[in-house]
Amino acid sequence: MPGLRTAREVFDQQFLPVRAKLLEVAAALDRIDRSNGSLANDPRRTQVQAAIQVLLRPEDDRAEQIQLIFSRQYDRDWRENFRMTNDE
Repeated sequence: MPGLRTAREVFDQQFLPVRAKLLEVAAALDRIDRSNGSLANDPRRTQVQAAIQVLLRPEDDRAEQIQLIFSRQYDRDWRENFRMTNDE
């Protein structure tokens, strides 16, 4: 296929931005861990940990899987629950 880039080309282009984002996440987690208090029962911390585990997998749908971790379950009545009906 003409125009299809190699993995090396994509990696060369993406390496520095990915590195910067990983450092940013690591620094944020370090700041949280050095702070007072505990987040052991905070569901957001559980989500972050689950997302990190997804990053370690070799599958090619990591972005989708992480999005699902942070997404709400579909609610058929979401319009009513958020008072977004056209009835008003």
